[in-house]
Amino acid sequence: MCGRMALTLPPEAMAQMFGAEPANALPKGPNYNICPTDQIGVITGGEDRARRMEAMRWGLIPQWYKKPNDGPLLINARAETVLEKPAFRSAVHARRVLIVASGFYEWTKDAQGARDPWYITRSDGAPLALAALWQNWTDPQRGEDMRTVAALTVGANATMQEIHHRMPVVVEADDWALWLGEKGKGAAPLMRAATEDKLQMHRVDRAVNSNRASGPELIEPWEPT
Repeated sequence: MCGRMALTLPPEAMAQMFGAEPANALPKGPNYNICPTDQIGVITGGEDRARRMEAMRWGLIPQWYKKPNDGPLLINARAETVLEKPAFRSAVHARRVLIVASGFYEWTKDAQGARDPWYITRSDGAPLALAALWQNWTDPQRGEDMRTVAALTVGANATMQEIHHRMPVVVEADDWALWLGEKGKGAAPLMRAATEDKLQMHRVDRAVNSNRASGPELIEPWEPT
């Protein structure tokens, strides 16, 4: 699962790293506590489209929803069933994007049931490119369009299994073009867990458990007192 993220650099800097043209309106950054329904930065592209960094709402809204909360909040999509689910099966063929992040959070529980947060990043310090799907949703009352996105998840690798049984799909730089559709079809094999050496993690303060928390201290290693 992936329920919170962090972006430690300005979105425009991330756009440059991905070789993408930044859209006029991007989420403000850095943001150390990106939550579901927030606007997040994603990379779009295709065989006949230049690579761009755009803002999308985190939480895919299927076309048949009459309002955003008509059903479950679809922040993630299971890669194992994405071809079968009506909310995702067309998007996985035609609307693949990369979510840009510096890291993401996951939680374990202590003996008393309290939630202990962990911050996960790439071991090499590079930004994360998370496989994702997007869907345009039109508000039937206002006629306004909203681009919405869900991150793909798979069964966790051995490293991640220490804290959770699921993890987001991390796409390597050499595969960005294939996932975005810039190199044609055949992206299905990319929907797999990263190898154990790709990610690292450390405990952080429980302050991040609040969706109102902010600031770079949220990602700093936590040590028991």
